[in-house]
Amino acid sequence: MKKILALVLSIALIVTCFAGCGSNGSAKVKVIDLPLSSEEYAFAVAKTDTEFLAQVNTFLKKIKDNGKFDEICNNYFGDGQPLLITSAALDANKDQLVVATSTGFEPFEMVDESGKYSGVDLEIAYYLAQELGKELVIQDMDFDAVVNSVQTGISDIGMAGLSVTPDRQKVVTFSDSYYNASQVVITMADDTTFDDCETGDDVAAILNALSKDDKIGCQAGTTGELYIKGDEDYGFTALTAEASPYKYVALAITAMQQGQVKYVIADNGPAKAISAKLNG
Repeated sequence: MKKILALVLSIALIVTCFAGCGSNGSAKVKVIDLPLSSEEYAFAVAKTDTEFLAQVNTFLKKIKDNGKFDEICNNYFGDGQPLLITSAALDANKDQLVVATSTGFEPFEMVDESGKYSGVDLEIAYYLAQELGKELVIQDMDFDAVVNSVQTGISDIGMAGLSVTPDRQKVVTFSDSYYNASQVVITMADDTTFDDCETGDDVAAILNALSKDDKIGCQAGTTGELYIKGDEDYGFTALTAEASPYKYVALAITAMQQGQVKYVIADNGPAKAISAKLNG
């Protein structure tokens, strides 16, 4: 992170995830806070919607200049109070800002048991809708459907912890960057494998030495999956270990607690926030 401070999970899914953690006792996990990559988050809009893109960028600059962005970040990375947001119902007869997101990516997009949304991205969405004089509609979907939703015009904007990648830039346009992220490893708290690592390269060397019988968990459609499988645009060389994608980072961590995968690779912010919650 540079100068800035920088689940809907269905009720059944939440219960399944946390019950899974309990089935392995209260096994703790930890984040190896040494970056494997450097990337930027931005919001996705349709390539043809240049006027809206300009409005989004103007708004981002405004909240960074007036301190509102730092205030929002402090609600999730500091001692502030997260804003609980209610989504309006989609109505073609109303002037609405339709946001595509994917909850379960704490602290950027979350939903509680009552259906209230929160998170860095969704709080920005709330104030963006106010700025534009529009009603906010949040459409929760699988992460790998977010970009397609924007591309096809189902949603106006994708706000889902989206890393700017060449493949995504082929089909949508990104706003100015608002957050710097990196991929990190999550492992069991009592695992000493990475204790002597001092850099991300040290961590990468250990990952590169894994065998084809090893499995590494990740969230489907994210940079973590690309890191494991390899990606030429990012400069990622495929690991020998097998990628095991899950719908949410929390589910990948739960799978690790249950011995189904050896490690998990995820974005640093969500890795820390979700691991802390699962550790209780």
